[in-house]
Amino acid sequence: MDETCQHLAYREEGEGKSFDTARAFCTVTESFVQPMRADICNARYELDPAADCEFYVGSEAETTSDDADRGDGGAE
Repeated sequence: MDETCQHLAYREEGEGKSFDTARAFCTVTESFVQPMRADICNARYELDPAADCEFYVGSEAETTSDDADRGDGGAE
């Protein structure tokens, strides 16, 4: 997998603090994540966010479920 997780962002500040180096932030959990979690998000070491991250999988399932609930297949 060549792409990174769509739910990972890097921030230089948060939770009332600023950082010298940007830290990995998960937009699903709305929290900063440990470097190993960022490795999954960045598809390092043959890891796949879609398969190896329970937050990503849960978020994608919610999106699919929401689309199905609307009955429009996700069309807006």
